[in-house]
Order: sequence, then structure tokens, then C-alpha cells
Amino acid sequence: MAFTNYSSLNRAQLTFEYLHTNSTTHEFLFGALAELVDNARDADATRIDIYAERREDLRGGFMLCFLDDGAGMDPSDAASVIQFGKSAKRTPESTQIGQYGNGLKSGSMRIGKDFILFTKKEDTMTCLFLSRTFHEEEGIDEVIVPLPTWKARTRDPVTDNLEKFSIETELIYKYSPFRNEEEVMSQFMKIPGDSGTLVIIFNLKLMDNGEPELDIISNPRDIQMAETSPEGTKPERRSFRAYAAVLYIDPRMRIFIHGHKVQTKRLSCCLYKPRMYKYTSSRFKTRAEQEVKKAEHVARIAEDKAREAESKARALELRIGGDLTRDSRVMLRQVQNTAITLRREADVKKRIKDAKQRALKEPKELNFVFGVNIEHRDLDGMFIYNCSRLIKMYEKVGPQLEGGMACGGVVGVVDVPYLVLEPTHNKQDFADAKEYRHLLRAMGEHLAQYWKDIAIAQRGIIKFWDDFGYLSANWNQPPSSDLRYKRRRAMEIPTTIQCDLCLKWRTLPFQLNSVEKEYPDTWVCSMNPDPEQDWCEASEQKQKVPLGTFKKDLKTQEEKQKQLTEKIRQQQEKLEALQKTTPIRSQADLKKLPLEVTTRPSTEEPARRPQRPRSPPLPAVIKNAPSRPPSMQAPRPTSQLRKAPVITTPKPPALAAREEACTSRLLQPPEAPRKPTNTAVKTVPRPTSLVQPLSPSLLPNSKSPREVPTPRTIKIPVVKKPEPPNKLPLPTPGRKRTLEVSDEEEAEEEAERRKERPKRGKIAVKEEKKDLNELSDSAEEEDSPDLKKAQKDKGLHVEVRVNREWYTGRVTAVEVGKHVVRWKVKFDYVPTDTTPRDRWVEKDSEDVRLMKPPSPEYQSPDTQQEGGEEEESVVVQQAVAQQAVAQQAVAQQAVAVTDPSTSDCVRIEPDTTAPSSNHETIDLLVQILRNCLRYFLPPSFPISKKELSAMNSDELISFPLKEYFRQYEVGLQNLCHSYQSRADSRAKASEESLRTSERKLRETEEKLQKLRTNIVALLQKVQEESVVTTLAAQHPDQEGWRWCGCLGLIPARPTDIDINTDDELDAYIEDLITKGD
Repeated sequence: MAFTNYSSLNRAQLTFEYLHTNSTTHEFLFGALAELVDNARDADATRIDIYAERREDLRGGFMLCFLDDGAGMDPSDAASVIQFGKSAKRTPESTQIGQYGNGLKSGSMRIGKDFILFTKKEDTMTCLFLSRTFHEEEGIDEVIVPLPTWKARTRDPVTDNLEKFSIETELIYKYSPFRNEEEVMSQFMKIPGDSGTLVIIFNLKLMDNGEPELDIISNPRDIQMAETSPEGTKPERRSFRAYAAVLYIDPRMRIFIHGHKVQTKRLSCCLYKPRMYKYTSSRFKTRAEQEVKKAEHVARIAEDKAREAESKARALELRIGGDLTRDSRVMLRQVQNTAITLRREADVKKRIKDAKQRALKEPKELNFVFGVNIEHRDLDGMFIYNCSRLIKMYEKVGPQLEGGMACGGVVGVVDVPYLVLEPTHNKQDFADAKEYRHLLRAMGEHLAQYWKDIAIAQRGIIKFWDDFGYLSANWNQPPSSDLRYKRRRAMEIPTTIQCDLCLKWRTLPFQLNSVEKEYPDTWVCSMNPDPEQDWCEASEQKQKVPLGTFKKDLKTQEEKQKQLTEKIRQQQEKLEALQKTTPIRSQADLKKLPLEVTTRPSTEEPARRPQRPRSPPLPAVIKNAPSRPPSMQAPRPTSQLRKAPVITTPKPPALAAREEACTSRLLQPPEAPRKPTNTAVKTVPRPTSLVQPLSPSLLPNSKSPREVPTPRTIKIPVVKKPEPPNKLPLPTPGRKRTLEVSDEEEAEEEAERRKERPKRGKIAVKEEKKDLNELSDSAEEEDSPDLKKAQKDKGLHVEVRVNREWYTGRVTAVEVGKHVVRWKVKFDYVPTDTTPRDRWVEKDSEDVRLMKPPSPEYQSPDTQQEGGEEEESVVVQQAVAQQAVAQQAVAQQAVAVTDPSTSDCVRIEPDTTAPSSNHETIDLLVQILRNCLRYFLPPSFPISKKELSAMNSDELISFPLKEYFRQYEVGLQNLCHSYQSRADSRAKASEESLRTSERKLRETEEKLQKLRTNIVALLQKVQEESVVTTLAAQHPDQEGWRWCGCLGLIPARPTDIDINTDDELDAYIEDLITKGD
């Protein structure tokens, strides 16, 4: 259907508000600036200058300018700029960055409200003005863009409509910063050479405080994000100089910011031990399928045009028939030539379609380059480029997601072509999220292979980083600035720099004086100390990156089944851990709880929910201190209460009232009425373990929390002569205490639960005595010094050797035996799925060593969440272990009840498991403060440790803390100064020894050279005297000889000895000796 048939239909219109809407795609402001840099690179520019010009009359106070020496634009090219979505760069084989025809508009409108463009090409000068201010003040809804053009030499207007040209220039003079033609022409003069482009953005966007988003004042050599703290922010997110340095994977264009050159980087040349892995996959098909569809559509249209032209040619040939006139022949020849041309084009389009269809079936190959960033180890992750342009940076993959030290500091680089992945319009992400996740997964697998290949973990991660000056346990701390560490890092990574003339990259040889050397902005090949690369005509040396091999573990069917079973088991354990309220598996477990468990709904208001503990295990001094009674009953799910209900027998009212009146500060009320006894029972000594209630946060499935009634404090008569009815058994020496519930214990408790199901509702005195014996046994064992000391090891970061390789992990459980202490270590990362994630090891074995903990700031959000789950499981395990202590407290209170008929109140000793006031809390804090002060007490402090231990709270209040910390700081400074002075003296001695050795070496070389010269001269003279005499006697009449008064007949021209090396000299002397013999 002809185009004229559509002339009456409606057209889509573009309003000027779309200019702002289109700019909102740039969430990252530096991405908008990079769009203008990309345009200069696509125009084959060799230099771009980004600078600011102060204009206080404009919003923001300055104009941002982008000046390049690229190909420029003629009037037709400039007119295509204002067509949204039109781009001449969009070809499948294109290596240019721009593809959508939108970057200049969206990028400039994100930075400011208005921009003006000046460009030169082929004796024409064109100005393009796009202004939202103009549209707002004039009230115009459509987008109007003035586009005047002048001749470069005569400055005459290039137009057929002078009135239109006059209106365009008047709008520019009115709404732009340039008020007349002279100021406009001065901007054209800033463009060097005959071609180039200048883009000026003004009326910049402001923040809420009225300041511009871009900060050009803090650093005159840089453009920074305003109000962005350097703490916790990657440098590329804060500094445009840092972002521009890594913007391209192979930078050729020089970038200047405020007149100072950006030291661009080729990331693969800035890494320690780089290695390349070739990755092939058939998964990336989305972009290729789109190209195939386009090619099929274009080929079909070209085929239809060719057939139509051939049909016209045949019809015209039949119609002309025998007409041989000139006009007929010319007409027929034109139609036939058109048909031939269209057929050729159709054939070309068909070949392109076939090639793309074949390419769709072929796997795509990518090159992954990995290396260690020894200059800044906290700046690690994957840098993903698209057609040499940076899209994503610092992407964590594979082992880096786990947050440990495995693969920490490793940087990966990959360049993805358009046919593999297509970027979004703002060039900050990829359009196909599914294929992008597949790419990250593949990079994670290859990253694990690289980590294994460079064998850092086998030699020790901490030792590796210590060698390069990372002496702090904080991962984000920079390396040491000591000269020896700087030299160590500089020796491993050679300096690569770009020539300003030929734009080739040169690798400089390592020199001691170049460690802290600042290279000039203008560097040329002639400054290269390497004689083979000190001229621009020398070819650029390619970086030699070793090729690695990805070794995929081929698993058998049994291994796959085993791995699947293990994963199912782990998921079930996680599900059970989330569903657990308390490890109640039998009626006996309910009795052991330090809280009242009942199925009756609570009538009291619930107390404030305590926070779940997230910190490592408490020190022994705090852990063994008395605790407050729990403020809230731990809730339990209804399902578990059905499995193990509490069967209680109603008490006589008199007995219940008497017991309530005579009980003081008990953790739980009496469980059931007991048989009265005639003799008082002495309570077990005060326990030293901390009795903690289970936090409601550990019981996620609870729905009906119940409260424990607040116990009342009353006076209790003291028993003078209590006698115990039976003796409690002593703890077995060889018995072990484990801080976590093992699978064997779960099986035993399951069997116990099955046995006790038919006995529900019965309470036997023998079982209570047995529980009492076990509780006292476990409580006394837990109070043992070895177990207390071992509990402090939980949470330590260690390295464990497994199959001759070292892996990092964390101690999650401790087991104390008779002669050995065992640790359960949970690994941060293991390379294969068949290797267990945790392992029991002996504490003092050769396969275990301590390491510095990684900084929590290094962990990603996923890692912090995973660590939180681990901490939650550890807290549950601690709560299970602490139930034994709670049982002892229950037993103490239970066995203290005597016959109510002998007295009105039962005589028991005061319960010490809960404080009656804040006095014990103050005593605990005083004890903690004394321990801290004694531990860090300076050597010459006037108060001794013995005196400090005897201080009470009033004396500690007047303790001279200021003098204490001053002496402590002075002691630390003296220690550091001694280490520093010792290191400086050793460094000076080494430097002096090095200078002495170099001086002696030079003197020896001079003597050797002088000796070599004398030997050559001596040999020359010996040759002339011996050889010439012999030849004169043999050939007296031949030409070429002359008579000498002292030597006789000698050659007319003595032969010179050509000796250049020591080897040639030795060979010549041996030859003379041989001839002499």
C-alpha cells in the first residue's frame, strides 16, 4: 500500500517533557557523563577534554564542557541527532558503543536542563541547541531544536531560508550563555583542527540543598559526586577520574579532566598472576535470534523487490518486442540494470541471513581473565564490559558471595559482544537478566578454578597478604606504605603507560627509583628506558597471559545421588532449625525446662520481647554470673504441645498456698505435689553457669506466648543443721560435654520419647531422683575450668588443612575430652560438593592454625544473612546446652521442700540463681571492670594488680582512668617506636650495604675493562712481531709487504684484532697458544 494512503492517519508526537522522562533512565550520574565520552570514542577521537567553566549567572554556577577531536558532524549528521532512536552505528559487526541513538539526549538532560553542541566537518560549522528552559518560558509543547550552519572559512550562513536561519540564531542568543555571533564563533574556535565536537551543558540539576550534584571544588583535578562519603563507597562510584580510568577495557582515547590526564588502565595488566580461561556456551541466543529475525525480514523484502524488478524487466521486454529505437533500448537497459542490482542485493542479504542462522547454532566463546588486586584487596569482583565499554563492576560471584577470605581480592574481566548479551539503554545493566545470571554463574565456577590454580589457600591466605603489606585484620584497611612493601608490590605488577603520540601501550621495566614515581601527563615512547620500545614505530607488545584450563568434575551416578541426598538432608535440617521452638522430645524434657509450660492461655500482658542475641559467646566472667529471672515465657507451637503435653495433678489448696507463701525468687513454680519428708534437704551449691531463657526470636513458629508470673520476695528462716537424704554422684572424669545436639543424641531422645508415650501422666519419684543425679553431674562438669576455657574458642577464625590444602573456617562447637580438646570447624568455602562443609579437628594438631578474622564490612548482604542463620543455629545450640544448668536450678528448689506439717514455712537456703536487687548486677560490673583493668595494667602503674583486685565499687569510681590510659598509650607508642627504629636501622644498613656493593661492582667492572684493553693491545703487538717475521721469510718478493728498520719486512696494513666479548678473548688466546705449541 502506498505511503500516501497513510497521510490521513494520526502520528505520534514527542513533547518536551519526554526530555526529562528519557533522562531518568540514568540512575548513576557518572553513566550520563560516560554517554558523552562514548560518543567521542565512536567518532574516532584521540583526545577528549572534560572541564568546567564558571558562570555564576547560570544555575549550578558553572557549565560542563566536553571537547573532542573526532570526526565531527555535517548538517545532515547533526539533524539525525534530534531524531530519537535513530543511529547509523547499529550494525551487527559494529564495534562502536552507541546503538540506540539516545545517549546524547538522555545523558545531557540528566546532567542539566539545556545543552548546546558545536561541531565542525568538511568546511561546515553547525550548532545544535536543545533547551528545556526555552520550551518552559515560551510555553511550547513540541520539541523545537534550532540548527544553524555556517561555512568554516567565510562564516557565511548555509541555508536556503534566511528567515529561518535568523530565528534560529536569535533563539540561541536569547536562551544560551552566548549572546552574539562573536561568542558563538569563539566556541567553534576551541575545536582543534578541521573536525571535532564541543558539547556544553548548563543550568545543571541541583540537590535538595540547592547545590549541584557534581562537585568540582573539593578536588580541582577531578569531578566528584557531591555529598558522597569515601567510607564504604567504591572510588569509581565517587570519582569520575577513577571511573573514566576503567571505562574501557582497551583504552586508546586520551581523557583529560580539568586539563590533567586520566591515567587509564588496562585491568588485565594491573593484576597479580593474571590467567585467562576460555568459556564456550550455547546458552546466549536471545540477541542472535533477534538478529536472525531481522536478517530474515530484510532478506524477504530484498527478494520481493528483486522479483518485482525482474518481472517489470520481462514485461517491458515483451512489450517493446521488435522496437529497436534508441529510447526503447535505453529504457529497457535501465530497467534490466535495476533488476540486476536488486538481485545482487537480495543475494547479499540472503547470504547474511544464512551466515547468521549458522552463527545462531554455533556456541559463543568468551575470555575470562582473573587476577589478584594486590594494590587494593578490598576492591574485588567482576568487571563486565560490552564491546569494550564497562557495564557492571564489582560483581561478586562464586566463592566471593560466601563472604570468607576465599577468592578475596580477585578481580575478573570479561568483554561480552553484542551478539552474546545486549546492554540496557543506560549501559548500566544487561537486558536479558536470565542470560546475565548464567554468565555470572559461569564466571563463579571459573573463579573457583583460578583460586585453586594459583594455590594461595594452600600456602596460607594470611601469609600471602602479609607479604604484600596487609598487616591489619580489617579487610578494608589499605596496605602498609613501607618502602619494602611498595617495592614488593611494584615488582609483581609492571607499569603500563600509553604514548601520547602513537597511542600504543608500553610496559616499562622495573626500576627501584620508579616505585613512587609520578609520570607526566604527556608521555611519549622516547621516554621509555627499554631500548627496544623507545620509538613510536615499534610494534605494541601484547600482554602474555597464561591460559588456564577449567577442570569440571565428572561425577558418577552414585556421586550425583549422594550429592542430591546430602542437599536434601541439609535443606531438611535448615527447615527443622527454622521450625524448632525448643528441643522438646519427651515428657522429661518438659520437666527440665526452667519455665512453666502449660496449655492454659495466659491472662497477663506479654512483656517486652527480648532481642535475639547476635554476638559471639560471652566471656566466662559474664557467663558464670547470676542472671535475672526470665521476663517472658518462651512460646511454643501448638503441634509440639500436643506431642508432649504436661500432665499436672491438682494440689490441695492449703498446700499450694503454703508453698507459694514460702517460695522466694524461684525460676519456676512447683511442678506437682511431692511426698512430704521429715528432714530438711541441703541444696546444691550455687551454680556458676548463666541460666538464660530461650528467646522468643529463636522460636519462630510460636503463636501464643505465655508469661511467667513475677516471683515475690519474702523472708525465709535459715536451717541450722540440714542433712541431705542422699549424696549426689561426682562427675565422671572421662565423660565429654558437647555444645551442640548430635545425631546420636537425637536418636536416643527419639527412643526415649517412644518409651515414655504410654507413661504420660505418671510422675515417679525414682525418675526425678535419676534426673537430679544427671543434672548435678552435668552442672558440675560444665563448671569445670577446662570446659569454661574451651568455650572461649567458639567463633575463632582458623585455617584447616584438608588433603594437603588449607581452607578457612570458623569454630562452631567445642568438645572437651580427657586428654584432648576438639573443635568443629565450619568451612567458608570448599571447592567440591563431595567435601564436607564442616569437620572435627584436634585443637593443637599440625593441621590447624589460627588466622585473622575478615572484616564484617567485606560481607555482602547475602553473606550477612547467611551468617545470621549460622549465628541463630549457634544460639539455639547454646540454649540447649544451658538447659542442663536450668535443670540443676529446678532440682535445687524441688529437693529443698520439707514436710509442711513440721512448720508453717519450709526451711530452705536462699536461692542464688536470681538477684533480688541491682546490687548483684553492680557487683558483676565491678568484677568485669577489675578484670579489664588488671589485664591491661601498665607495668609502672602505681596501683598493683593485687591492690586492684581488692578495690570495691566506691574505690573504682575514683580510679585514675586518665592516667591509666595515658601510661598504656605511652607504653604502646614506645613499643611501636622501638619496632620502627629497629626496622629503620636495618633498612639503612641494607641500603648502605647495597650502595657499597654497587660501588665495588662498578670499580671491578672498570678494572676488568681496563685489563681487557691491555690484553688486546699486548696480543696485537705479539701478533705483529711473530707472525710478520715468519711471513717475511716465506714471502720476501710478494706485494703488500714493506720493510721496517727494526722489524724487517712487515705487512703494508697490519691486521686488527676484532674482540668484543670475554669469550672471544679467551678463544683467541687459546688459539695463539695452540699455534705456538
